[in-house]
Amino acid sequence: MSDDSGASASARRSPVGTPLLSRVLVTWAELVVVGFAGAVAGGAASGPPQLVVYFATVLAAVAVFMFNVDRLVAARVRGAT
Repeated sequence: MSDDSGASASARRSPVGTPLLSRVLVTWAELVVVGFAGAVAGGAASGPPQLVVYFATVLAAVAVFMFNVDRLVAARVRGAT
């Protein structure tokens, strides 16, 4: 009986499971790098340039996040067709 449940569990497993974990880790690493780079650049600046660095860091973080979500969606759509 346990053989049947194991076979059905592997059949129900999402084909995007492993790439999802990989992409999450890559996204996390990229966001950490962007955050630290922004912190270093922001610490080196003062006044209005510091605000510009902050906005650029936020924009870069959103770009990293959206790029990785796009990659995941594209892989899911490619796998579904």
